[in-house]
Amino acid sequence: MLPHAAPRCFYGWRIVWALALTTTISYGILYYGFGVLVKPMEAELGWSRTQTSGAYSLGLLVSGLMAIPVGYWVDHRGARSLLLLGSLLGSLMLLAWSQVHSLGALYGVWVGMGLAMAMVLYEVAFTVVAVWFRRWRHRATFVITMVAGLASTVFVPLETLLVENLGWRSALVVLALIFGLFTLPLHAVVRRRPQDLGQWPDGESDPGVKLPEASVSARAAFAGATFWWLATAFTLLRLTTAAIGAHGVPLLLERGYSPAFTAAAVGSIGLVQLLGRAFFLPGSQRWSLYGATLGVMLCQALGSLALLLVPGELGVWAFVLLYGMSNGAGTLARAGLVAELYGSESYGRINGGISLVVSLTQGLGPIGAGLLHGVAGSYDAVLGVLVAASLLAALCVRKVRPTGQPGPRGAGPGFGPPAHRP
Repeated sequence: MLPHAAPRCFYGWRIVWALALTTTISYGILYYGFGVLVKPMEAELGWSRTQTSGAYSLGLLVSGLMAIPVGYWVDHRGARSLLLLGSLLGSLMLLAWSQVHSLGALYGVWVGMGLAMAMVLYEVAFTVVAVWFRRWRHRATFVITMVAGLASTVFVPLETLLVENLGWRSALVVLALIFGLFTLPLHAVVRRRPQDLGQWPDGESDPGVKLPEASVSARAAFAGATFWWLATAFTLLRLTTAAIGAHGVPLLLERGYSPAFTAAAVGSIGLVQLLGRAFFLPGSQRWSLYGATLGVMLCQALGSLALLLVPGELGVWAFVLLYGMSNGAGTLARAGLVAELYGSESYGRINGGISLVVSLTQGLGPIGAGLLHGVAGSYDAVLGVLVAASLLAALCVRKVRPTGQPGPRGAGPGFGPPAHRP
């Protein structure tokens, strides 16, 4: 076998493609479906956007709170049973949502939906990848995120079509069937670890040939400063994306851009995210994983700065390019850093810990941006704060210390196969 050739018969790749499809379906239905279904639901039941958004926010909060327990389960018992349970629960909650007639029932459904999301979204998939791959972990993560990055592109038009032709309640029944019929058999493909099938991580034929990997317990990780620098960095990154997600459209409309141009610009961010992920791989191999992650933070800062200082449509498109690439690459950066710093033994709990911190604080982005806009009377001050937050995130990454090394500058392997040094 060539030293840098990824084995094609390795069962891990079957798991990767199964998870790529299930995360796409899960994000497309459980995460993005709310935005399509909320307006016709409000129109029928007479609820306000504040009331319905509270249910969605509750689901996201529950998903974040469950991150560490879910990670503990996956670390100790594997992901297969949890993924299957998430498929069943998600289908049942979609069916239950189709029958709600009271706000209490809607909020109850979204508690269950939050539990399902905790079981079937990126965090569990990345934990599975961390167990099955070492050398080719970057490629496996890349496959999952590139495919799942198309979730809104595929499912938002499908859900819109279903609502227009069937109504929102019948559309939810159809989505429940799609979710269950596709994710259940695909999640059944997952196995706990390659050794259970007589294989080794990456499909290596010689178990004695191992890449060096950190092995840090969750307790030791949570007690170390590196975890908190990392959690702070990705929390700041998420605060910016949450603020832009909530205020991007009104920001552009306030500046006098047409609804059509605004929709085109904001809609393009999702496609540019895929470009960011594609560039992150060679960047992490050339400059190290830490250098590429610093680039992600700085790219986000430059995007907000372009929207603040560059006039006209040029500034908007510069923002779409820089911010979109940063937003897409950030998913790969976090998955790679957690695996490289801590190894696969407690990956689920450690990554879950970061998810918990991010989930508990991400709501401050939209709220803070709204309050600052109300005080300042425009979004310029908001953009200035977002630039500062991204730069602060970059400083936090600079504080991260790889296991057994003095610091990230010039140290630490990249996101791809390690370089052969003399």
